[in-house]
Amino acid sequence: MNGTAHTVIGAGAGFITANVLQTDPTGTIILVGLGAISGLMPDVDIDGKLSNKITISHKLIKSIVQCISVLFVLISYFFGAGIYKWTGIAIGLIFFFLSSFIKQRRMLTITGIGLFLGGFYLRENWLWMLGIFIIAASFVPHRSYTHSLIGILAFSYISYQLEVSMKMNGIFIACLLGYISHLLADLKLLPFNKKGIKLFLPFSNREF
Repeated sequence: MNGTAHTVIGAGAGFITANVLQTDPTGTIILVGLGAISGLMPDVDIDGKLSNKITISHKLIKSIVQCISVLFVLISYFFGAGIYKWTGIAIGLIFFFLSSFIKQRRMLTITGIGLFLGGFYLRENWLWMLGIFIIAASFVPHRSYTHSLIGILAFSYISYQLEVSMKMNGIFIACLLGYISHLLADLKLLPFNKKGIKLFLPFSNREF
């Protein structure tokens, strides 16, 4: 299922939560928005709709690094002298070569690190925990741990901490239902899914 469908389903989970709790219009908007975001969170382990929204394009970063590398080589060649000239050229060429290894997943890792540091500095538990979640997701295969019970438990605790921080009832439920809705929509028993989810990782690789 594509990201747009997951977003709509997650938003629906948030809307249902808001109606059950009979929240005011502002609360409803917040819960619908959080449900929509949570409906995309399991796919943060892939270069998808959500990960591309929360990270800077790796192509942009790659281009910037390459331009700086070329500039470094030119400056070293024309203005450097002796060992500094050739060292500068070598460094520029090395960074130009390394830029080819910049991928979107690594940008996701950097984003996670930024959220972790920001949460630690602001003393927001949900934020630094979300940073750890995103860092971990950037290193695991698609439809693995973020699509398992471990992912549900981790994200549910992050959602609980967010509710505590914002002091607003319904956030935990909306986020949790949004996240779970994604996993249900990815089940193999649905005719449009060729692959399912490994719900009981790391104890079982069976797909559901």
